[in-house]
Amino acid sequence: MPAILLSTLNARYIHASLGLRYLLANMDELRERTALREFTINQRTDVIAEAILADAPEVLGLGVYIWNVRETASLVATLKTLRPQMQIVLGGPEVSFETEQQQLTALADYVITGQADLAFARLCRELLAGRRPAQKIIPAHPEPLPFLKLPYHEYSDEDLRQRVIYVEASRGCPFKCEFCLSALDKTATPFDQSAFLAAMQSLYERGARHFKFVDRTFNLKIQNSLQILNFFLEKLAETPLFLHFELIPDRLPEALRETLKRFPPGSLQFEIGVQSFTPEVQALISRKQDNDKTCENLCWLREHTHAHIHADLIFGLPGETLQSFADSFDKLYALRPHEIQLGILKRLRGTPIDRHTGPFGMRYHPEPPYPILMNDRISFPLLQRVSRLARYWDMIGNSGRFERATALIAGDRPFARFLTLSDFIYETSGQTHKISLRNLFALVWQGLTGPLQVAPDVATAALAADFADAGQKGVFTPPQTQTDSRSPAALDAAGRQRRHRS
Repeated sequence: MPAILLSTLNARYIHASLGLRYLLANMDELRERTALREFTINQRTDVIAEAILADAPEVLGLGVYIWNVRETASLVATLKTLRPQMQIVLGGPEVSFETEQQQLTALADYVITGQADLAFARLCRELLAGRRPAQKIIPAHPEPLPFLKLPYHEYSDEDLRQRVIYVEASRGCPFKCEFCLSALDKTATPFDQSAFLAAMQSLYERGARHFKFVDRTFNLKIQNSLQILNFFLEKLAETPLFLHFELIPDRLPEALRETLKRFPPGSLQFEIGVQSFTPEVQALISRKQDNDKTCENLCWLREHTHAHIHADLIFGLPGETLQSFADSFDKLYALRPHEIQLGILKRLRGTPIDRHTGPFGMRYHPEPPYPILMNDRISFPLLQRVSRLARYWDMIGNSGRFERATALIAGDRPFARFLTLSDFIYETSGQTHKISLRNLFALVWQGLTGPLQVAPDVATAALAADFADAGQKGVFTPPQTQTDSRSPAALDAAGRQRRHRS
């Protein structure tokens, strides 16, 4: 039975907590008395509690994030009811700010705010020795990176086979974008490059083939970036790999370009945060971005590399209007990234975006993940429309299943036309989730030939080709040629009933 148990509730099983593994790697003499057990937010609280109590730890450390705070509060309340003597210690970004105001803080015994890599082990030594600190909220200041033991040996063989392996070559961010917790950092600091690459070599030898870098600014220090990329290029000569990096959009010097061109198809994915092309909005949120250079770099990546490009926009930023956001979307769409992530602004605890709440009438949902509900430029009904658009865009534009149809939808005004289609799909189906792919094809055809005024034969040809490429059985049949007069939603429900009966 471990004296100390580290745990968290991940969004999905495939995610493996890098933060917990840092804590585990830095337990020193307590390492042998510490175990790690991860769960997901989809598991029942009583099932999770039973598993934790079966381990009978004296100290339980829980990582709390925006995606699991509700479920964690329920779990802590259950555990404290069943075994009140167990010491529960919380950490993570969700409890590191506005800490005293949270119900979760009242439920737990201790909360470590900030980077707890070494602070958690120090607290555990006190608790296991019978010395209970009087201070419930314990601030942890960032430790110099050379003091930390790297956590990568704490990934199990099962992790390497079945889960995403998160790694970081640096910590921090020099930029001050106010919607992001990294705005509180002073700079980005790299880990010792030799030690980091030795750890990557060990992971590779153990079978890791998928590496997701969590660095906020992978291409900040180009020489470090090049060394890491060349390391993986050598491995790619032996076996396929998949690498994910987050890039600064306006920084792509020639040396980096030449190296990126050497990566084969399917090996690179870039997450590129554009967020907004509106200069006034960028200034309000302290975001420094050369828009012309960003466009040039995105075009170059699309035309000269095999990288999969995932670009982000945020709706609801202070000062942004529907029209200015539409302009940003249209500009980004023209640059042809493989995916455009339409995010809704969230008020992360501790972020400087809060300073705009009064001046711009920013109103956020009081429950996690704290999305914006309205501001002085965006009404609640409009926010709802764009939220639905983001959902349908994922299903249609980002899915890769509607390549030809997406071009027809976009026309010469992509955002406006996609918003029109989104309104039509919602009015017709009343759903944003649980829409079958076959039904979605029918709804897109109806939207194209109805409010978007695309010729029926053109829409049919595009969707028939997309339907075949999506691997669907049979041939796409436009709804108007069906003998049944029911709506696509009714037809889809009837089809499910027939399949169930058979």
